[in-house]
Amino acid sequence: MQINDKTGVQDYQALSSRYETMKYNRCGKSGALLPAISLGLWHNFGFVDHIHNAREILRCAFDLGITHFDLANNYGPPYGSAEENFGILFKKDFRSYRDELFIATKAGYDMWPGPYGNLGSRKYLMASIDQSLNRMGLDYVDIFYHHRPDPETPLEETMIALADIVRQGKALYVGISNYEPKETAMAASLLKELKVPFILHQAKYSIFERGVERGLLDTLEQEGVGCIAFSPLAQGMLTDKYLNGIPEDSRAAKSFTYLDKENLNTHISKIQRLATIANKRNQKLSQMAIAWILRQPQISSVLIGASSADQLKENVKSLEYLEFSEEELRLIDEISK
Repeated sequence: MQINDKTGVQDYQALSSRYETMKYNRCGKSGALLPAISLGLWHNFGFVDHIHNAREILRCAFDLGITHFDLANNYGPPYGSAEENFGILFKKDFRSYRDELFIATKAGYDMWPGPYGNLGSRKYLMASIDQSLNRMGLDYVDIFYHHRPDPETPLEETMIALADIVRQGKALYVGISNYEPKETAMAASLLKELKVPFILHQAKYSIFERGVERGLLDTLEQEGVGCIAFSPLAQGMLTDKYLNGIPEDSRAAKSFTYLDKENLNTHISKIQRLATIANKRNQKLSQMAIAWILRQPQISSVLIGASSADQLKENVKSLEYLEFSEEELRLIDEISK
């Protein structure tokens, strides 16, 4: 979907106060800083969505001090459309702010037909970064991730491809996503030998998904690499939306593959108990869930999606109260485990 704007003139002016309240965290031992909350473009930015709503969300994010926008080659739907729409909006609104933005994209999941459009081969990664830059109208991205491990391709091949992408000026930093602790340590060792700035691991982390606590966070600390958490709200379960049943227009009602009624129903009592804790903290459940992740020193940023600017504003309010009492943490542990 195109924006009907024939002038080509940037009419968006970011708020001058945008950096006054956002908190910024260092990515491991690197020089890079990320906003404590970053914006993911996995949903709501494809050709099936309304680009004017996407534009409002991006403008709102930057006005709130969110400088990090996270994409991947296959975000949409259809594949590539989130990057293409982002490119349209970047040209309209954000080109003059390029040096204030930290833009990410990834490759690793299915993207195009045939044997070269998936996983972690050098051919796939080198082709993918060129396609992504072309769709977004960028000369480079700030960070390029390998999106998931490839069990067949040697890790050395994948890491050398990431290193060459940096050396070619197509990315400033590299990251990985969905790697286990042992694989992460091996990747870190290879990238260190290649003298490539490996600064972030993107991992699923929420009150209901705590796998990163079983070794990954410790590994990242040892390697001097930051962690950016995705799915912090467990695909919407950790919100107030489902406290009184399943709304007809919700993800669970539509039986999306990543959130279905059965999964939600097994968690509903836990959700209600967590909401009680959040209410006593004068927070929404979603705000508490984000704050709970940010308490970890290895976490550089929490990656959230948003279907509206208002939803984004509500989630950013989680930064107003990040402290937890020992009793609150004990209760959350008891519920989640």
